[in-house]
Amino acid sequence: MRPFKVPDIAQHLLGGFTWHKERNHQSIYLTFDDGPVSGVTDFVLNELGRRNMKATFFMVGSNVQKSGSLALEVCKAGHGIGNHTYHHLNGAKTAEHSYLEDIEKCQQEIMGKTGVNTRLFRPPYGRLTCSQKRSIQSQHEIVLWELISWDFRKEMSPGRSLQQLKRKTTNGSIVLFHDQKKSEGFLRAMLPDYLDFLAGEGYATQPL
Repeated sequence: MRPFKVPDIAQHLLGGFTWHKERNHQSIYLTFDDGPVSGVTDFVLNELGRRNMKATFFMVGSNVQKSGSLALEVCKAGHGIGNHTYHHLNGAKTAEHSYLEDIEKCQQEIMGKTGVNTRLFRPPYGRLTCSQKRSIQSQHEIVLWELISWDFRKEMSPGRSLQQLKRKTTNGSIVLFHDQKKSEGFLRAMLPDYLDFLAGEGYATQPL
């Protein structure tokens, strides 16, 4: 069974990453990885906009290059933007110089299309080497997640994910979704209900 919450001990032992935000405010930090993707990112934007909610989108540079107008739409709607590498690279399987060059290429693509020089970075798959981590931290806040929806897993039902996220959401939680084609059906089935739950419980949603 896949865990929906990263254990507290793991968050403590793996320092230098942002796993969650302050616990003394009733705020939640929704994050969406891998976009922007037409038909998916715009669905997410619409659902957030209907509820006046904000999120952070960790964008893949190659998708920004293809869908620059959608990336700009995310920015204009007041959402946060983060760097997710240009080619969605696994840091553990990529030489450091190549990985850092890919991050910079994504940074420049985001800047060119949106005007945002983001300070936020999330490694694809959550995978980094220690050396990569040290280099990235000089310019970026490395954001991971506390809760994960597993929206990209075929074996995961939207209903079970919704149930678990509702149980485990707490003040300061950073929650991971994906605005990609693989997750589209899942998001359409569960995201509106989760957003309604957050609103009903009185949570504010903010960009990172």
